[in-house]
Formats: sequence, structure tokens, C-alpha cells
Amino acid sequence: MPAPAAPTPTPRRRATRIVVGALVAVLLLAALAFAAIRLYAGQQTGGDVAEPTVAGAATAVTADPADLDGAYAVGDGSEAGYRVDEVLAGKDVTVVGRTSEVTGSATIAGGELTEATIDVDVASIETDESQRDARFQDILGTAEFPTATFELSEPVDVSAVADGETVTVDAAGTMTIQGVPQDVTATLQVRLTEDGAAVSTQVPVTFADYGVTAPDLGFVTVEDDGFVEAELALTR
Repeated sequence: MPAPAAPTPTPRRRATRIVVGALVAVLLLAALAFAAIRLYAGQQTGGDVAEPTVAGAATAVTADPADLDGAYAVGDGSEAGYRVDEVLAGKDVTVVGRTSEVTGSATIAGGELTEATIDVDVASIETDESQRDARFQDILGTAEFPTATFELSEPVDVSAVADGETVTVDAAGTMTIQGVPQDVTATLQVRLTEDGAAVSTQVPVTFADYGVTAPDLGFVTVEDDGFVEAELALTR
């Protein structure tokens, strides 16, 4: 006796199979995308970038305190940028951006740092991901405000560098980001070198103070606070 023919699927059953298949495909793609983001997060190298320091500067030298006085300029080898934590696909990631497009000047008189202005080309700051950099530039409006500035507002005693010491001091100043000025305190490390001085700094910032909203894209959430950082080679 011939086997009975298989029942022909009804239109409703066919529609159900199509919907289930589509859902499975969507879930599979979502799982693959999440896995790719997790893999990408694990490959981020910002946490491997050391915080700014003068420890790697040229061998410290000594000098007569009076010889410290004079004008200094930001020279080659200087860099600045930012450091911020974010949560990417559930993983804690440290993001570090840097640029060598840094200019500025400083003046020492009577063993005190009496003037200092540092300009950073924010639009040229780069991380290890170009899409993040494009988003960063958009958030900070670098087309309109391409430069961030720090200007010293009170003299700082740095006379101890004449003894070959690495001096750590707090420097009060005004930092301007996205056209918004804020009073800040920058922690400076200063070390005398044969060419002038090495200076490093890390300044804590709260983005909202500068009218910046930290992005939250669902799979990535950026913290509301971070640091502006710089390592500067000052030449006479």
C-alpha cells in the first residue's frame, strides 16, 4: 500500500515558519555583533598608555637658581590629549587620545612660574579607532572650536628644580574647552633638562562643565568625568 502523502503546510504554518526563521536570524546576528563588540573591547589599548610623567625625560640637570629665569616655548616631542573610562558591551575600557599638535609658552621669574599658556589642537586628537575620533570631534564641535587652552592664573614656585629635583606642584589656571572657560587646578611635574624643562600634567574634568554631554549609545557608555593630560618639552 503506498505511503500517505505528507500534509501540505497551510498558509498560516508557512507564515509562522518564516517569522520564526527571521527571529532566529536576527538573534544570531545580534549575538555575533555582541561577540564582535566584546572582542573589539578586549583589544582596546588605552589602559596600556601610561599616565603623563617626566620620569622618561632626559637626565635631570642642576643649575644656578638665577639661570632658571627666562622665556620657554613648547617644543618638539610634546603631546596632549585625554583619558576617559567607558563601558563597551559590558567591559570596562580606558580610552586615551593623543596629539602632538601642541603649542605654547611659559615664563620663569625669581624661581616662580609666572606665566604659562598651552594650546592644544583638539581636532587632531586620535585614539586607536577612527570612528570614535569622528564622534569625539562632533561632540566637541571642533569645526567651530578646534583649540583647547590652559592659561596659568597664579605664580607657582618651581625653584627646587635647580637642584635637579622633580617638583610636583598644583597650578591654578583657566582651561577653555569648546569655548567654555573653567577654573581648574593642574597637577604639574617639572624637571630641569639640558634643553630647558620637562613638564607633565593631568587635569580632572567633568564634561558637563564645558557643555559636553558624554555619549550613551546603548552598547557603549562614556563616564561623565575624565582627564586632560599633557607631556611637554619646554625649550629656552
